[in-house]
Amino acid sequence: MMPTEPETKKSPYGTVIVLAAVFLVVVLTCVPYLVSIALAEGPATANASPIFGVTIPDGYKQWELIAPAEEAAPLNELRAVVGNKIAIDAYQDGKLPFPDGTILVKRAWKRTQSPDFASATIPGAATTVQVMVKDSRKYAATGGWGFGRFINGKPVDEAQHRTCFACHEARAKGHDYVFTRLAP
Repeated sequence: MMPTEPETKKSPYGTVIVLAAVFLVVVLTCVPYLVSIALAEGPATANASPIFGVTIPDGYKQWELIAPAEEAAPLNELRAVVGNKIAIDAYQDGKLPFPDGTILVKRAWKRTQSPDFASATIPGAATTVQVMVKDSRKYAATGGWGFGRFINGKPVDEAQHRTCFACHEARAKGHDYVFTRLAP
């Protein structure tokens, strides 16, 4: 008989130690990334609308005009609805329902008498910025739309946001819940 090499028993602790080390490396690698995400989202969520999480989009003041409007008393406002490129393309193509990614922003100002021209009304103090974001999966319960209403850049309370969809559903359901038509 030939001598055989002695059997070596593998310790189960060695496998556990290796797995623990791999886990530790993964955690230490991911933690800074996760912390940076949390910090990056912190300020944005503070300015997001309750219920929907909609924020005021960057650069919206440079977006193309969809239509102006005048709101009578008691609001007495001048309004302008602007849209991102997806919205403008959908309006121009007569596409309904609006595609996901559509963003509409309504800017509103108090209606003021022009000091230079007696028959002219001009924008006075800004009142609100209202935002609609189309995401048919995320906002399935509200016709595919998320809503945000902001005063001085801050979202109004949850109670006011609860009225958004009900108003749009009652008055604009046949136009994908959007009031504004493209100005000729």
